Amino acid sequence: MRDQLDTMLSSSSDAARPVDLDQPIGRVSRMDALQQQSMVAANRASARLRRKQVDAALRRLDEGDYGDCASCGDPIAPRRLAAHPEAPLCVACQGRRER
Repeated sequence: MRDQLDTMLSSSSDAARPVDLDQPIGRVSRMDALQQQSMVAANRASARLRRKQVDAALRRLDEGDYGDCASCGDPIAPRRLAAHPEAPLCVACQGRRER
């Protein structure tokens, strides 16, 4: 997962560059380019955050704490870890945090 995120971040770096407003393209094309740049920037921010979460999960694995909730210490359900291997919290603690 870490390698996939790194690949996505490196391959999207060109698309995240600022749009040249002096470029001789139509107004609609310029607006489309700005919108595209904004979506790429949001996707890159999300990938950087997930990359940090993956790194933290790998540290927990090295330390022997992987699979235990960082809040309550109970085991995280295997189905949750299968869906989100980087999850630091069990479903109950994550729900409390989101409320």
